[in-house]
Amino acid sequence: MPNKIYHKKQVMTGLVIFIALITFPFWYNYGKAAPAPKVELSKEAKAAKVCVRPTDFMKTEHMQLLDEWRDVVVRTGQRMYVNEEGKAFDMSLSNTCMECHSNKAEFCDRCHDYASADPYCWDCHIDNPKEKKDE
Repeated sequence: MPNKIYHKKQVMTGLVIFIALITFPFWYNYGKAAPAPKVELSKEAKAAKVCVRPTDFMKTEHMQLLDEWRDVVVRTGQRMYVNEEGKAFDMSLSNTCMECHSNKAEFCDRCHDYASADPYCWDCHIDNPKEKKDE
């Protein structure tokens, strides 16, 4: 003997409302992704034409590289990084990366805001270490 579903219309209505509410964030934002930001390179970066690592690597893996640098500098005291081409760089966010990417608002912040990433780099590092303060 088959079981009878009581209040079938109310149950089905409730299920439809439940599914609509649960999936709302997905279908509401469908097709509304913001375009990736255009970053502004400083004149130093444009003149250098190369970074510590290739551009594609730096776009996706720069935080892993900076974490690795931090660990090596703090744990072993080694301060020089040699890339695949054999060029040596000081393992320093402030003195290597910020040398070319000196405008944090135009370079770092644009992508980090777009990705909703809140890196902890700026908890310790100032964003323009070479800027002279008026005394």
